[in-house]
Amino acid sequence: MITYDDFLKVDMRVGKIISVEDFPRAIHPSYKVKVDFGPEIGIKSSSVQAKLNYTIEQMMDRQVVAVVNFPPKNIAGFLSEVLILGVPTEEGGLSLLLPSLKAKIGGSVY
Repeated sequence: MITYDDFLKVDMRVGKIISVEDFPRAIHPSYKVKVDFGPEIGIKSSSVQAKLNYTIEQMMDRQVVAVVNFPPKNIAGFLSEVLILGVPTEEGGLSLLLPSLKAKIGGSVY
């Protein structure tokens, strides 16, 4: 079990995907994305294993929820700065965690 204070250490924010490209070097079908988290966090890069369930067009301009305070991670030569959150689909793909209504860019999850 964690405490509420532990939960507060994880900085989850809403961002808007502004760039998507294929990531052929990734082990799992993935995209390289740039996400705008607003003026406080800025634009960050991430790799996301969403290629089985989303086209590039479906990813563009989509709001997503991501952890923004993990250290950057090198994924197949690409620096992923944030972790975009998702859950497994029944078919084995990824369903992105999204706000159910249009959210404020950079808004915190609480």
